[in-house]
Amino acid sequence: MNVTHRGLFVLTALAGLLSGMHCAAQTTIRLDATSPGKVFEGLGAVSAGASSRLLIDYPEPQRSEILDFLFKPKFGASLQHLKVEIGSDVNSTDGSEPSHMRSAADHDYSRGYEWWLMKEARKRNPAIVLDTLAWGAPGWVGHGEFFSKDMAEYIADFLAGAQKQGLNIEYTGAWNERRPDYEWVKLLRTVLDQHGLKTKIVCCDLTPNSGMYTVLDKVNADPVLDKAVDVIGVHYPAEVPGIAPAAIQDTPRRVWSSEDQPNPGSGPFIARDWAHGGRILARRYNENYIKGHFTKTEIWSPITSYYDLLAAPNSGLMYANTPWSGNYEVQSTIWVTAHTTQFVDPGWKYMNTATGYLPGDSGTYVAMHAPLAGNKPADWSVVLETTSANRMQHVTLQVGRGLSNETAFVWQTNATKTFEQVAAIPVKDGGLTYDFEPGSIYTITTTIGQNRGTSRPPAAAAFPFPYADDFEAVEIGRTAKYLSDQDGAFEAAACDGRTGHCLQQKITEKPTPWSPRPDPFTIAGDIKWSDYKIGIDVTVPKNGVATLLGRIDSADVFQDHKAMYPSAYVLKMEANGMWSLLSTRFKNAPTALAQGHIDIGQGWHRIELQFQGASITALLDGKQLAVVQDTAHSSGMVGFGSDWSRVQFDNLRISK
Repeated sequence: MNVTHRGLFVLTALAGLLSGMHCAAQTTIRLDATSPGKVFEGLGAVSAGASSRLLIDYPEPQRSEILDFLFKPKFGASLQHLKVEIGSDVNSTDGSEPSHMRSAADHDYSRGYEWWLMKEARKRNPAIVLDTLAWGAPGWVGHGEFFSKDMAEYIADFLAGAQKQGLNIEYTGAWNERRPDYEWVKLLRTVLDQHGLKTKIVCCDLTPNSGMYTVLDKVNADPVLDKAVDVIGVHYPAEVPGIAPAAIQDTPRRVWSSEDQPNPGSGPFIARDWAHGGRILARRYNENYIKGHFTKTEIWSPITSYYDLLAAPNSGLMYANTPWSGNYEVQSTIWVTAHTTQFVDPGWKYMNTATGYLPGDSGTYVAMHAPLAGNKPADWSVVLETTSANRMQHVTLQVGRGLSNETAFVWQTNATKTFEQVAAIPVKDGGLTYDFEPGSIYTITTTIGQNRGTSRPPAAAAFPFPYADDFEAVEIGRTAKYLSDQDGAFEAAACDGRTGHCLQQKITEKPTPWSPRPDPFTIAGDIKWSDYKIGIDVTVPKNGVATLLGRIDSADVFQDHKAMYPSAYVLKMEANGMWSLLSTRFKNAPTALAQGHIDIGQGWHRIELQFQGASITALLDGKQLAVVQDTAHSSGMVGFGSDWSRVQFDNLRISK
């Protein structure tokens, strides 16, 4: 109902709220089109670290539905920025992303899924801003030296390749979360210019513990660097007390939170519910501007499309890592993002006089208005969250000249409401008043056209069992479905010594790593699997090594940067006939459960592992190599791998 209050109109969703108004905190927010404020540049996400690996394996229509929730305007998250990894075939968090140049003469602008993802994003939102960043580099680039002319050319080639596919990439960076070589940043600008690329440089994606704000001092002291760098990008600024020094807040230079997450305090990962994900992100988006004047925030990652036993589980705005089932989850973080992106376009302006904290640190608010156009009143939106409030927040909005006095619509999300329009309030006498419930995020806006996209995904289902793949249906040069490469690259190739398609580990020169660099392996399956048999055909080049992995209970190689394998049982077969059955655990040396030598000669062989309770059996060509008793790993996923040589694999079988 509507009642008059101090000459303004008050609308409440529940009549009972009126009787409790005397207990509500009182706040007045003044919207002023003449207020100083920076230009809003959007909310986005970072597809990197193999975080989107399993998305491309989803069937239709579920795959398109997921993409709509991420990128389609006025539907879901309506992301306004997409950053992707420039792959290098080296582990970059939850796997390795393929390189577009595995040699100076190699140019393949279709490997992997980032090219596909950029196209799908732009198909839905032609205005989306595209961005790139490297986590590692192929071994041939700079002969292991990342900050080299080779690397600048490598980035330029990626950007030029994207243009050939109709993808104009507006921004690129240096080396993710590594201290920059500022002379190299200037070199990168020179190389981009030489290639006729107008791509702007973001510098330098540093974390709080790597001196992320020193970049501002560097560009202020060096005119050439100042000209080369367009945006200062920092990671996880909320991890620094106070978020940002005054110099960052006050600089006219554009500053972004170029990788972020709602860290609940127990790890930098988004939880999948409102209490531990949505509410934290609601505050994070607002505070990044209030405290640091960051005009863009990018979340790692757009979607959790990687297996749960990898590093940083649940990082995505959405959750979709069972493509065999078609199931996905539209999490509260999608709708928290929508509370800004569906109401504010890049190019709108923040009103600093209408940004701040509710009384007693009960929440935050930021206000923005559309570009002013002559005498036409500009639309405006206020994003207000009460996630830390313990009582009603009684807020009056005073609407200044130059801003729309049309009806204001109120949208709300919390633990029980999902992106609902809960009120329509006439602006009367230059203002309006509303009572905001605790534990929510709201948008108050004069804009229209917002929608909560809906869908009905299939129920979740376990990984299919038994499972087999002969790789014949895999296109040459592409990865088999459901397999997630953790280092190196396992791609379809013509079989050596037999007809048909096999998977071949393609990378023979160790890449320059970002962080951990285990030996190449790829994984699939279900962490709950306990008693099963896995087998695969292998052919090993001279001095090469093939591995078969079972009961993988963790593949988070960040737990042990020196680990060569995941935490699992590993059957290792060398070309010279040496074999070993290992139990591997992070931060512990591998335990040899059995080992020996057998004359295997050249050609194809079949290696197998069989698990039955504490009994582990290793077989070669159907003959028993060893039977051991061990309880270190009771269940887990499967995988296979190699050293840095071109081992081939065929006829994967998983059964009882």
